[in-house]
Order: sequence, then structure tokens, then C-alpha cells
Amino acid sequence: MGEDGREWERAESAASITIDAALAVHSYAGPGLLERTYVVFLSEELRARGIPVRTQVVLPARYRTATVDLAYRVDLVVDDALIVEVKACPHLLPVHSAQLLSYLRLGDRRIGLLINFHAERLKFGIRRLVNSRRLPHPA
Repeated sequence: MGEDGREWERAESAASITIDAALAVHSYAGPGLLERTYVVFLSEELRARGIPVRTQVVLPARYRTATVDLAYRVDLVVDDALIVEVKACPHLLPVHSAQLLSYLRLGDRRIGLLINFHAERLKFGIRRLVNSRRLPHPA
């Protein structure tokens, strides 16, 4: 199996574990808390399961010779393979998916999860997105 296949498997495994962890957090806390609270709870649940996770990861944006060092902050990077964007809003909007896809491209990751903890049933608040193309590096 090539490097791309291993990367894909690692991201898929991280996504599965993250969804299970998010369901546990939602079962405990329910909807109605602040987004930051869910980020902390989810990262704690993942660490309790032995999964490495980083929170509020700075993601720079680059174009040609220009770099914006503090362009974005990703809520969670799980096992260095999966980007997770946490929301706590009444409904997910198309802009939320666009935001995660931009993070995936800028971070050169394949899979991301958009999780809205304000959904009454969390399974309706989870979106899995795939970066089907790598962001080209302009010359």
C-alpha cells in the first residue's frame, strides 16, 4: 500500500474514532454549550481514548511569496491526519463546509469533519468532507 493509501486509512480511522468520541460528548453534555466547551470536551475524550489531538492549530495561508502566518485556527487536528471544525449553531450553512474545505486544502489534509453540537441528535449535525484535490503551489 502506498503512502497515499496509508494516509487515507489513518484519516478514516481518526474520523471514525472522532465521531464516536463526539457522540459520547454530546450524550453527556447535550446541545446548548459554547463551541469552545465542545472543543475542550472532544479533545479530552480523544486523549482519554489514546488518540493524539492538537487544538487551535494555526494554519498559515500561502500564495506565491506571500504568507499570512496567522490566517486561520483549526479547532482540532486528530492524529495529524484529520481536521475537525466544531460548531455550536442552530444549523450548518454552506459557508461552514466551504471553510472546512479551505482548511483541508491549506493544511494539505484529505478528510475533515464538521460537527455541529447544537443538533438535537448529533448524527444529523455531522458532515464528512473530502479534499478531492491538492492545492497547487503557485510558482
